Amino acid sequence: MEGTDGDCKLLVIGIDAGCLPVLQPVFDSGTAPTMQRLVEDGSSGPLESQIPPWTASAWPSMYTGKNPGKHGVFDFLSFDGYEWDVVNSTHVRERAVWELLSENDVTSVVVNVPVTHPPRSFDGALVPGMTAPEDPDCHPNGVLEDIKAECGGYQVYPQGGNYADGEIEGYEETIERRGEAFRYLCRRFEPQFGFVQFQQTDSVFHERPGDTEAIEAVYGAVDREIEATIEAVEPENVLLVSDHGMGTVEGHEFRVNEFLRDRGDLVARSGGEGMPDWSQAWRNDLLDGEEAGDHSPGAVERAMNVAAKFGITTQRIANTLDTVGLKEPIGKRVPNDMIRAASEQVDFPESAVYVRSKSELGLRINLEGREPNGQVPASEYESFRAALIEELREVRTPDGEAMFEAVEPRETYFHGPELGNAPDILTVPAGFDNAIVADLEKETFGEPMEPWNHKRTGIVAAAGTAFDESATLSEATIFDIAPTICSLFDVSIDAAMDGEVLPIVDAGEQAEYPAYEPSPIATTDDAAVEDRLSDLGYL
Repeated sequence: MEGTDGDCKLLVIGIDAGCLPVLQPVFDSGTAPTMQRLVEDGSSGPLESQIPPWTASAWPSMYTGKNPGKHGVFDFLSFDGYEWDVVNSTHVRERAVWELLSENDVTSVVVNVPVTHPPRSFDGALVPGMTAPEDPDCHPNGVLEDIKAECGGYQVYPQGGNYADGEIEGYEETIERRGEAFRYLCRRFEPQFGFVQFQQTDSVFHERPGDTEAIEAVYGAVDREIEATIEAVEPENVLLVSDHGMGTVEGHEFRVNEFLRDRGDLVARSGGEGMPDWSQAWRNDLLDGEEAGDHSPGAVERAMNVAAKFGITTQRIANTLDTVGLKEPIGKRVPNDMIRAASEQVDFPESAVYVRSKSELGLRINLEGREPNGQVPASEYESFRAALIEELREVRTPDGEAMFEAVEPRETYFHGPELGNAPDILTVPAGFDNAIVADLEKETFGEPMEPWNHKRTGIVAAAGTAFDESATLSEATIFDIAPTICSLFDVSIDAAMDGEVLPIVDAGEQAEYPAYEPSPIATTDDAAVEDRLSDLGYL
């Protein structure tokens, strides 16, 4: 494959959910020799993520070098009163590192990094990643059509629903096109900085938990693309990074909203009215059989009413059909509306406090004067919050162990001008071996909905002539990546960044940059994005 003229000073490879406990087995099996060389021959170590260690918030923290209290993205969703939206790049209120490099005459190519749609103008090219729609706007205009013509196609998300035949091949095809697109853009733009991210290393655990064949197929495909990219682009330095880790969840699932209802702070209602409008668009992809509409709606509604009595949610359907005697396929796509209509949901306007999104890891107080129908007077906010924090800290699992390793006010983890958009209380499950959910269930505790989920510790590895490969990386954080990139390019570090320069390079000077002028907030008007996030269990 054609290469560049060797001017790429740094290639950053993003492996979503990459961590040593996941990587070591694929190293031992010989599945990922290129990544293994980067990790074992260069300088490497754990990369501590943030709270919450979830994709949509963590990648902006990495590429801005700032905590969510500054950049403004706390979750896959943003909230305005009781309304919601899937986050996009306009919710990121700080500079991306490639924009900072562009201001210093450094050209960049960025492919598939989450929460980068719609793209802003800079010197180089960008194809957005997760939370972008399929066929997204790219920078520069028209470049996606060029990629499709040159590479035979491109997709943001793998084609086919969960558990569909050929899904592994769909993963591999998506990964291959990701690498081909990145290499094409590198040939065309000859960047000094390249950043390519692979998302399937995370989604395979959500969609096919414990499936060794699928995991090795994904990591093998990613490794081949990394090898081909290094060969073609010939970067002087390579930085392998992940936004968080991944591992089994063997503890307990804590239904926080059920706890709050028992406490008298949460009101429930039936009929689907208590949930956000997104349930109207989402459909469950876990069932095999005929298409929706090919069976009697009455039969499905009756089935879902029975299912609801057993606490079956969208995520649980595939594994619990037999429990309620639904042994025959009842439709490949069962509308979530039918599930929600047969169960209880949180009545947000009438509740004092609630969990809106499990991947926020937080509770939102329905505050008078802030929310449209606030229930907690502003004069009682601090005392109400403090009392709830103390009660949550004392929660014990059925085994008698602490449910949380930390329950803290939002100020403990976030600071900056966007703090007011954060959850009021943050909960950190013990070892991330426990989990929280937003559903109302029949019991406060239960079996974890997802047998694999995020862990806080990812990985970082550095190899190249500009790096001190003998340096010890033992305390690296996700916020350290952006200032390290700046130092490598001898670009002044934004003094407002929260991270430190990793010891693999000499720290550069800091500078006070002019206030960032972000784009006006735009809505994410694409049901496919919501479907994909629902498929992965994030919403």
